[in-house]
Amino acid sequence: MQNDFYDSHMHTELCKHAKGEPEEYAEAAIDRGLAGITFTCHNPIPGGYSADARMRPEQFDDYVALIGRARDAYKGRLDVRLGLESDYFPGAEPWLEQLHPRAEFHYILGSVHPQIKAYQARYFTGDVLAFQETYFNHLVMAAETGLFDALSHPDLVKNEHPQQWRLPRLMDHIKRSLDRIAATGIAMELNTSGVNKALPQMNPGPEILAEMARRKIPVVLGSDSHVPHRVGDGFETATKLLKEAGFTHVSVFDNRKRREIPIRD
Repeated sequence: MQNDFYDSHMHTELCKHAKGEPEEYAEAAIDRGLAGITFTCHNPIPGGYSADARMRPEQFDDYVALIGRARDAYKGRLDVRLGLESDYFPGAEPWLEQLHPRAEFHYILGSVHPQIKAYQARYFTGDVLAFQETYFNHLVMAAETGLFDALSHPDLVKNEHPQQWRLPRLMDHIKRSLDRIAATGIAMELNTSGVNKALPQMNPGPEILAEMARRKIPVVLGSDSHVPHRVGDGFETATKLLKEAGFTHVSVFDNRKRREIPIRD
């Protein structure tokens, strides 16, 4: 693995479905030869939206302190950065506009999570194709808010009704979506955890990844680790996929500013 790569997507126990202390994730990153990691735990949302899979609003300061502790402990050994994975759905903007300035984040990852029951209750009508299109519409809307540095796992919806995932029938819609996303300058993620989902393929799959490259959309690597041993998981394969798609660089964010790292042979 390249020793200047970062893993820009991982979680803490505050999200209620991850295990391990930040220091354990940091040790795993050192073992993998990474330059740094960015924690991106699920953002708090008031009103109980998906409360079983994220920190409570009153735990936000605890999260910032938790990552600060690890950052201080590994200074000079590993670059530990503070990020946040913030859910997007129409109407989330006012809360996120208040939340994101509350800490000195290095990176804000925007996510649409179609598996969340509250999301499905709002947007799934029984028409799977319409639901898939809505998901990509929401990715576009997230990009156009300007609230995020990158979009996570950008074909995650394929795992909700995998038997009805037909990429050719969606590709024109996806291409139009990517055109609008590219115009915003936002990055998108290659998420290696997809190989463990219903459709065992990184998110996004190679066809969408190639369309991202054609539009010169920057790409960020993330393992989406919920346990320490998955830090940096699949990065060698991911690097090969990126090169095959036409990418020459990966991106990392520091103080919300994007920096490119060349992909070496």
